[in-house]
Amino acid sequence: MLTDAHCHPFDLSVLFPQMEQERRRLEVFAAASAYSLEEFTHNEKLAQEATNGKAAQLLLCFGVHPQLPAVKNDDLNDSLETLHNLAAARKIAAVGECGFDLYNDVFRETEKTQDDLFAAQLEIAVNYGLPVVIHARRAMHKFFSLSKNLAKCRAVVFHSWPFPFEEGQALLRRGVNAYFSFGNVILNGHKQSVRSLSLFTADRLLTETDAPFQPRRGEKFSAWADLPLILKTAANIRGENTEALECQIEANFREVFTENHTNPANF
Repeated sequence: MLTDAHCHPFDLSVLFPQMEQERRRLEVFAAASAYSLEEFTHNEKLAQEATNGKAAQLLLCFGVHPQLPAVKNDDLNDSLETLHNLAAARKIAAVGECGFDLYNDVFRETEKTQDDLFAAQLEIAVNYGLPVVIHARRAMHKFFSLSKNLAKCRAVVFHSWPFPFEEGQALLRRGVNAYFSFGNVILNGHKQSVRSLSLFTADRLLTETDAPFQPRRGEKFSAWADLPLILKTAANIRGENTEALECQIEANFREVFTENHTNPANF
């Protein structure tokens, strides 16, 4: 089964209204990110309408994105409260995406707020036994400094892993139950991502679209139809059978997102 460890159905629906029909046709098992109650409600409705059984599940995630302090600072406490309520009601499969974005001066100015937000979200994830989905731009040092706390999480998914293989291995050695997710960046030839993908053991890999925000070169947006090529490319890079790798990645996805969890989709 094709799996998508990180996507944004609310945003994708604006660009591609037929997205849900495509997801069900391809039988994609997906983890849907949201950072507002409006987005979460949209995704929840999609999850409740997915009636094709296990092949058409949409798992719900919620997190306070690290870019938000730069654009919506007044809403952050409300977002944290929403996250806590959803986790307490067991309506989400993961906390995220959350993390750090230090890509430019605008985001770096909010680093202290990002620190506080991530600490609060990590506490919620640990308290409710939820995995976290990580957004990291120019911020890998932050996760090493927090590795003891990250090691308390059920699982830590680094979405669209862009860093050296050695940094991922270092996190694993520190006891972090880390998984590394890859999408169209490997089709676009990102050297560090391709090398990392070739070296991580298969039991640490996930696939994603980050739809609609991670398009293939020359495309306007990413979507679930990208997953077969992402998977085939990953298998070719690793010199493995595509079907075998698909089965392993599905097992990893289920281990991360569905262990001891219940949500409205009744998976």
